[in-house]
Amino acid sequence: MTTYELVKEVIQQRRSVRHYMDRPVELEHIREIMECARYAPSDTNSQTWEFIAILNRDIIKQIEELTWDALHKRGHEAEALGLAREARMLTRSFGPYATAFSDAPVLIIALATPYTSKFRERIFDPIGLVPDSIWEEEGIKSSCLAIQNVMLAAHARGLATCPMTGPVLLAEAAIKQLLDIPHDRQVNMVLALGYPKVTPASPARKEVDDILRIIQ
Repeated sequence: MTTYELVKEVIQQRRSVRHYMDRPVELEHIREIMECARYAPSDTNSQTWEFIAILNRDIIKQIEELTWDALHKRGHEAEALGLAREARMLTRSFGPYATAFSDAPVLIIALATPYTSKFRERIFDPIGLVPDSIWEEEGIKSSCLAIQNVMLAAHARGLATCPMTGPVLLAEAAIKQLLDIPHDRQVNMVLALGYPKVTPASPARKEVDDILRIIQ
């Protein structure tokens, strides 16, 4: 098998897994996987990412509860606006997806750090190139590249992951307070990590011609 074929196989066989075996993940495997995150590309090599790997089941449970608390709060607010149907859909449909990390032995909190570089300091900021909100997005973009490395490395190691943004949308402030995350860090997403109990089938994918436009 060529290197290309091997990489393609890892990419195509990776799945978002929501059910995990009751088996701990070895610390050395976590460190090996996170080593791969370091080699992701980033704008001006800013490396705007940090990760927190939580193996403590009580803390993972707390994060699940914080997410559900925020979810129910949003549901009550929707009901008060006369959106009872939407509120039910929020808790019944979105809730399980947002908390699919509940039985994972490891929960990785993926952070985006502030974008800093000599170009921003010397050129971009003095001329007011873009609003500050754009720089916040730069941290998220580069962090996402590192997260993809983590997911592919985990799959190649025989582990499974599931990326989720639900807790970020619902309970980011509470999670940051719980984990004492500095205010200038953004919680990009959370990533369940563990040995898969059930591996789902590949979902339907758009054809290449549906996503690619070639200009010659």
